Amino acid sequence: MTTLQIKGMMCAHCQARVEKALAAVPGVTAVTVDLKAGTAQVEGTAPAEALRQAVAAAGYEVAG
Repeated sequence: MTTLQIKGMMCAHCQARVEKALAAVPGVTAVTVDLKAGTAQVEGTAPAEALRQAVAAAGYEVAG
C-alpha cells in the first residue's frame, strides 16, 4: 500500500476527483482518500510516480 499526502483538497468534490484520478492509473486495485487527513491510500502495483502524475493532472499536489 502507498500513502500519499495530498495538498489542495478542500471538499468532497476534490476528494472524488482525486479518487477517480488514482483509480484510473493502471495497476491500482483500491483507493481510499481521507479528506480531513489530506491523504490517499492506494493499493496495487502502480509506480509511485504514476500516482503523483495522476494527482497533479487532477489539479492537486502530492506533498513530500
